Amino acid sequence: MPIHGQTPPPDADADRGAGTGPLTSEIDAILAPVSILVVDDEPGMRNFLLRTLGPRCKRIAEAASAEAASRMLDAHHFDLVVLDNVMPGQSGLDWLAEQRRVGFFAETILMTAYADLETAIHALRVGAADFVLKPFRSNQILNAVARCMDQRYLRRENFLLKYELRADNRSARGRLIGTSPGIEAVRATLEKVARLPTPVLFTGESGTGKEIAARTLHAMSDRADKPFVPVNCAAASPDRMAAELFGELGPGARDGLLLHASGGTLFLDEVSELPLPVQAALLRVIEDGRIRPGGSEREIPLNLRFVLATNADLAAKVAEGQFRKDLYHRVTVLSVAMPLLRDRVGDIAELAQLFMDQSARQLGVAPLPLGEGTVLAMARHDWPGNVRELRNLIERSLILGAFPPGFAGGDQAEAEPTESLHAVERRHILAVLEASGGNRAEAARRLGVSRKTIDRKCAMWDV
Repeated sequence: MPIHGQTPPPDADADRGAGTGPLTSEIDAILAPVSILVVDDEPGMRNFLLRTLGPRCKRIAEAASAEAASRMLDAHHFDLVVLDNVMPGQSGLDWLAEQRRVGFFAETILMTAYADLETAIHALRVGAADFVLKPFRSNQILNAVARCMDQRYLRRENFLLKYELRADNRSARGRLIGTSPGIEAVRATLEKVARLPTPVLFTGESGTGKEIAARTLHAMSDRADKPFVPVNCAAASPDRMAAELFGELGPGARDGLLLHASGGTLFLDEVSELPLPVQAALLRVIEDGRIRPGGSEREIPLNLRFVLATNADLAAKVAEGQFRKDLYHRVTVLSVAMPLLRDRVGDIAELAQLFMDQSARQLGVAPLPLGEGTVLAMARHDWPGNVRELRNLIERSLILGAFPPGFAGGDQAEAEPTESLHAVERRHILAVLEASGGNRAEAARRLGVSRKTIDRKCAMWDV
């Protein structure tokens, strides 16, 4: 819509250069990603607000009436609406109440020339975040807009922090550890796809570190400073999962996790557990980049990276009719298989030491020594629970003050440090043997030694 110039209010025009004080950089940073809609029937006021806010925000538009504003909201999404209360046809507060009922999620600042208590109460009831009195100066509206958006960011951050505390996924906040071929292959794949918008699916048994890999991917991407929101699809009841993800209007209205994660990464763990109707809605979000909260007549654009994980056979789920075929093909464009712990024996010592240090610090106890015998016993263990089982073993041993008999080690373990030459040799040979599928001839070839050497070492170690 073209701007029709008119001399702005004297008080506002006199100070239109305000905002160059010490808070200007902070205000500019807050407003930079914001899209704003100005709704006022006075061309002069719209002109003033466009010149004040326009250079600082991502996008700005104007509407001269409530009806025009409704059409703008139907066509575009805005983060903030600066709304005049007294307009021909319909007041700003009545229009705002009407928009809230059909799906209006933007923050709103009300402009009014009448500072009566009744107007203030009405504004709060219909969801106005703030209001400014006319006439006002440019620094006043800039501060109001910055304060409004800053509060919105703080509410989202507070919600996500509380959500993570409820989820209690402290063990999944680390980083990918190890140098085994399987982990190096995962790490190389993450480096290739980190900056791409393509959904990534992590597969593998429970406890292999799929969420840690997802967090590593997020940290390597250009979204690293934005939210990472993990969702356990098996934790919420099926009838509440849609509201949990997409949000809803009406009594108890709330934003969904997708909206809270906007700009960042949404991690859907155990995605095979999603109810079929939610799978259909999720596919549309991935394809179109828009969501429609429950009860809303409008869609909201979404800038989001989807990362998913499952320990189930999704192809089998599709064949059984438990997972949508179209969603399956959309999320398996790039699939990353997480290696089992028993296939990365060479990483066990490093993982065990990391968990020992972390758990001892959290529990406030002295760490237990990781002798050669203990590490060797860990290397021989099958680890059906993978890395999570190893972490739990370390924590349980710290609580009890000793490793279980099967991991306690012998006299040699007590006498030899973990990083002795013999320990390094054992871990390396066992790791290569595991990577060779137990084929001693192949392991000997990879190590550059004779088959007899491998046989002798295995007999010595009772492997």
